Amino acid sequence: MLALPLIWLAIFAYWPMYGVIIAFKDYNVVSGIWGSPWAGMKYFDRFVESYQFWRLIKNTVYLHVYELVATFPLPIILALCLNTVRKKWFSRTTQLITYAPHFISTVVVVGLLVVLTSPNTGVTNKLIGLFGFGPTDVMGDSGMFRHLFVWSGAWQTMGFAAIIYLAALTSVPPELHEAAIVDGASRLRRMWHIDLPAIVPVAVILLILDIGRILSVGFEKVLLMQNSLNLDVAEVIDTYVYKIGLASSVPQFSYATAIGLFRSVIGLVLLVLANTFARRFAKSSLW
Repeated sequence: MLALPLIWLAIFAYWPMYGVIIAFKDYNVVSGIWGSPWAGMKYFDRFVESYQFWRLIKNTVYLHVYELVATFPLPIILALCLNTVRKKWFSRTTQLITYAPHFISTVVVVGLLVVLTSPNTGVTNKLIGLFGFGPTDVMGDSGMFRHLFVWSGAWQTMGFAAIIYLAALTSVPPELHEAAIVDGASRLRRMWHIDLPAIVPVAVILLILDIGRILSVGFEKVLLMQNSLNLDVAEVIDTYVYKIGLASSVPQFSYATAIGLFRSVIGLVLLVLANTFARRFAKSSLW
């Protein structure tokens, strides 16, 4: 039973690490990985010293932190609310409605955003027009890019993420709630003192993993939402690596690999630091 998952992991997760070597070489397709000359830290220095460095770091971190702060509490709140609903049909219906967007592909979600915010036919501009304002190109507005990205992502992922917390809440003994009711605790008090502590370990682990991905955002969605008008805030590390490594007329494989490796190392460092703080202060960690 474990053979196929382990083979998949070895082929698609560990074997590609061999290619990281080209970050330290002047890679040439004809010469191959081992035949290309060594370049040392040349491409890492080039990235750090480039004019794009701080802009990419700022855009990536800002977008991920905004997404983390805005969307991380939502599944917890949804799970706590669904767990306290007495009408099971209402709870299941709400869970189904919030879970369904998870199955919508990223391309379709961005397509919906484009249609809804179209300056000519979009519902958004129709509503704005009712108040006497002219049409606005929302997708081309740099100030709206992050809001559209984050809140459309919250709509798409909140229901799925809540399932993890609902599963954790099933481990809460009913006797605790019964005893709290006898003591006169309100529903809000029981939620705060019984349900919330039960999901804190799961929440801490998910938070640690999210912090480790701070330099990685939804590549496909960001790329699809980019245009020439919002590129100043929409260009992140992942899309920049794709453009210079694959989409460029002259692909720079070594440079793109160096940037990707730089991002991964920073993510690993942040993951270890977040795990250390969580183990010390929250008494819960990945290891």
